[in-house]
Amino acid sequence: MVPFQVSELIQVDSHMNVDYSICNAINYRSDGFDASLIIYDVGCQWRIHFSERIANCPGLSIPDQRQVTSAVGKFHLSAHKLACFARFSLNFIEGAGQVDGEILETLWAPFNKISPTARSMSQAHRQEILDDHMRDSNWKKLVGIGKFLVAVGFRV
Repeated sequence: MVPFQVSELIQVDSHMNVDYSICNAINYRSDGFDASLIIYDVGCQWRIHFSERIANCPGLSIPDQRQVTSAVGKFHLSAHKLACFARFSLNFIEGAGQVDGEILETLWAPFNKISPTARSMSQAHRQEILDDHMRDSNWKKLVGIGKFLVAVGFRV
């Protein structure tokens, strides 16, 4: 997981922004890792020409011998073709653990509370406010994990 790695898609039919974000995430402090799991709403389609897109773009790279596995989050997988389930379900990917792969979707309800205010902002101000709310959410999760570990008696 890479902190603060969120991409805003401008062109839905292009994977350019996603490829850039994923390459940056894979290269971020990843020495010693031999595999990366990419969970993306349309991971089944995105992965098809990923290696070709990297090879054809001098600004994109991933470490040599890095195995990239793509998956589709559990919320979005139910809207895909039945054939996607067995290949891209997090339930069947070794090492994925018990994760749903839907981080941003958990922020929809809190973001709905600020959307009337953000709607009237400039693009830069709106981005700053949304980033602040994401960071606040991450901070609350981090603090909550600490409180949970103390409550269950976990010691380092």
